[in-house]
Amino acid sequence: MVTSPASVSREAIIQVRNLTNQFGTHVVHKDLNLDVYRKEILGVVGGSGSGKSVLLRSIVGLQKPTQGTVHIFGEDALTMTPEQRSRMERRFGVLFQRGALFSSLTVTENIAMPLIEHAGLSRTEAEHLAGVKIALAGLPAAAGDQYPASLSGGMVKRAALARALALDPEILFLDEPTAGLDPIGAGAFDQLILTLRNALGLTVFLVTHDLDTLYTICDRVAVLSDKKVLVADTLPVVEDTQDAWVHDYFHGPRGRAASKAINAAREVK
Repeated sequence: MVTSPASVSREAIIQVRNLTNQFGTHVVHKDLNLDVYRKEILGVVGGSGSGKSVLLRSIVGLQKPTQGTVHIFGEDALTMTPEQRSRMERRFGVLFQRGALFSSLTVTENIAMPLIEHAGLSRTEAEHLAGVKIALAGLPAAAGDQYPASLSGGMVKRAALARALALDPEILFLDEPTAGLDPIGAGAFDQLILTLRNALGLTVFLVTHDLDTLYTICDRVAVLSDKKVLVADTLPVVEDTQDAWVHDYFHGPRGRAASKAINAAREVK
């Protein structure tokens, strides 16, 4: 893993306790517990249907759990008033799986919207700051005048990241950020996230299935299995966990290739 251990604290700024999510008779999570530490990049993995995105949505307030608690910055996120919740939401940014950009707005307008609605900036001020976020996300300035439909997949991801960074969040939630990207584009996006974490002191909650991402930038990995968090620890500990899915995932051909690649990169350095 290419990380900055000195910057990662053991202060849990997200604490999920006894979380249950149930849809009808289908139970996705049952008594799930998880801590996310300040300034860490936590990768969340699991088999299909294990509830990775549902967990993310439960934390950010888009899915109300059946039971359990979610504390963010020491506050109970599930019992907040709408005003308290609004203030809390300004402290984190979310990049959804397919970007979720407004198709009728330009990239600049997409990024400016939360600055106008939540920060009370004028359109001129918001669009100026949007230009800064566009640069921060590694996009050319000209991308600001384009509509999402005219962007490549990689540019959509970066535009969505720029919008997630609009309000200078402390926590960044990323749902499959490299899905659909070619290996070069995915690798560049991984390095961008690592750079932003190190430069801005972000905490990153990252749902992914990308083994290269896990080995390259994650400080810890949480594995969802049997409706709970099976293990949440560093990759060497996770790799040694006695579980069939973990073994197939991390010790299969792709897992071995990702591990070999990151070890080779360390040797070069």
